[in-house]
Amino acid sequence: MNKLNILYEDNHIIVVIKPAGILSQSDITDTLDMLSLIKTYLKEKYQKPGNVYLGLVHRLDKQTSGLMVFAKTSKAARRLSESIKTGDFHKSYLAILHGYVLENGVLKDYLQKIGNKSIVTNKENGKYAELAYQRLAYLKTEDLSLVKVDLKTGRNHQIRLQFKNIGHPLYGDLKYGNDGNKTLGLYAYKLEFPHPTKKEILSFTNYPNSLPFKKFKNLN
Repeated sequence: MNKLNILYEDNHIIVVIKPAGILSQSDITDTLDMLSLIKTYLKEKYQKPGNVYLGLVHRLDKQTSGLMVFAKTSKAARRLSESIKTGDFHKSYLAILHGYVLENGVLKDYLQKIGNKSIVTNKENGKYAELAYQRLAYLKTEDLSLVKVDLKTGRNHQIRLQFKNIGHPLYGDLKYGNDGNKTLGLYAYKLEFPHPTKKEILSFTNYPNSLPFKKFKNLN
């Protein structure tokens, strides 16, 4: 992996771009993960002995790329987690969908995680999931829609599953869409949240510049 793509860093947080194919945190495999990579970076940069603290406050799926924020102190981790719970932590995505979708809409479902996948279920068995989307462009030659997605909740595989459920699976989604394309069309392009120790609202925006998003011109 190349050098970390760091957008912002201070004494409390670090904002980076996670590439596709890298885990947010380690699992039972030996796959690269962002938490370990950033810990190594901090240890080397600040010449810290022993273990380095780094708090994971939110995740991106392995095949999803885009913005992530990590906490460099336990205080920052606690306050960022509180922001997520109170709805003050906002995440927006760009997604490429198969088919022509309505200009905008809101999807509301109940999702249940079973193993490494999730399913749409009922209120008794699932957790409430909601997102709002807006169509930005339509590529007629490939029958693909580019949409902006604002998450209202943060459920496992929520974006992928909710769009699959209305007949518009994501480009490159092998898990839910049986798509032969290798790159998932999902990018976390915007983060907005209160700084954990200051009163200011931080906002970060980054647009993807590689395929499959390059299929759509004037992305930003």
